[in-house]
Amino acid sequence: MSSTSTSVLRADKVWLDGSLVPWEKATVHVMTHALHYGLGVFEGIRAYKTKDGRLAIFRLKEHIRRLMDSAHICMLKMPYSEQQIIDACIEVLSSQREQFANGAYLRPIAFMGDGAMGLGAVNATRVAITAWDWGAYLGDKGLKEGIRAKVSSFNRMHVNVNMVRGKITGQYVNSILAKREAVMSGYDEAIMLDVTGFVAEASGENIFAVGRRGTVRTPSLSSPILSGITRDTVIRLLKDTGREVQEVSFTRDALYIAAEVFFTGTAAEVTPVREVDNRQVGEGKPGPVTQSIQELFFRVVRGHEPKYADWLTYV
Repeated sequence: MSSTSTSVLRADKVWLDGSLVPWEKATVHVMTHALHYGLGVFEGIRAYKTKDGRLAIFRLKEHIRRLMDSAHICMLKMPYSEQQIIDACIEVLSSQREQFANGAYLRPIAFMGDGAMGLGAVNATRVAITAWDWGAYLGDKGLKEGIRAKVSSFNRMHVNVNMVRGKITGQYVNSILAKREAVMSGYDEAIMLDVTGFVAEASGENIFAVGRRGTVRTPSLSSPILSGITRDTVIRLLKDTGREVQEVSFTRDALYIAAEVFFTGTAAEVTPVREVDNRQVGEGKPGPVTQSIQELFFRVVRGHEPKYADWLTYV
């Protein structure tokens, strides 16, 4: 099984409510509203060491735009502008450039702070940005050889139950339960269906299936999935390389008979799936489409493809 532990190299300083503070002082009170009720929004963003040795944050603007959208969906008033959050992300890494010379995972988070309690309370929003060195989310071996996945007994919540376009902290309890169920059953990751039985996404990733004729399918944004930025990246890369991509609904057994299956996400990057529900996918190893798009993705994020240079924000 792959490990997803975060007990790794972390930042010495955290951006908290407008300034950098030492890691150990970046604390919140036990009566913080979000701790009790889950009202917060967050992002996961990666920075990569590029071919010229510099550090570049991948699709920073798109991530912070989604953070602001998530806050708006939750009626969480942001005390900083989009540009201020972008600048703060850059500051976190630029102030600790040597520590994260080989790359970093950034975590901006905004949440309702302490003050009044109860579901109707409206307290000031607090904002923090931290970073740590996070390797392959589903393991280096998983990136190379593929992982084993299990369709979860937990469904991705209905669009009238949760706000699917928001990356909202409290909603991830659903994903945590699915992930734990899968790992405790001996798998690496969970695949979640929507309430009608169609494939939605994994516990923390979007999902793609490659048909025997090479057509790539992924659930559409009209289904209850997060609008993944890595998902969007991969769709564009696939189309730019002449691959047909269909955003459609499909059933779990379509995964069983697919030629290839892979996950996408900021943490997971592009991770092959070699097995679903004890059924081997394709040849039981990363297929040619998955391998080619994974290779292109890593070339893009490391600055080897000038065509996509506008996706990189250099620190």
